[in-house]
Amino acid sequence: MSPEPGRITTHVLDTARGRPAAGVPVTLERAAGRGWEPVGGGTTDGDGRARELLPPGTPLAAGAWRLTFDTAAYLGPDGFWPQVAVIFTVRDPGGHHHVPLLLSPYGYSTYRGS
Repeated sequence: MSPEPGRITTHVLDTARGRPAAGVPVTLERAAGRGWEPVGGGTTDGDGRARELLPPGTPLAAGAWRLTFDTAAYLGPDGFWPQVAVIFTVRDPGGHHHVPLLLSPYGYSTYRGS
């Protein structure tokens, strides 16, 4: 049996409303030279999760990655943050990299999840 391929997932929680943030578009990119190369993405489901950001067959490589959350699509005109970009480093391409975002109209935080 071959090992499970590496994954990148996210979970967006609306801390102001105390519930998952459904319908947040997320873009996944990897560092390429002096810029970023789009790799995949998705939209958070009813539980606020985007479980399959890498397209099938796309290997996860070591290096810098960026998740960009289109928070304006979720927060609307009352939100201060039109988008949130989270840059992180993949050191173990075979591992699961879970990057949650805690979001409110005037603040956000993130951490390495499990």
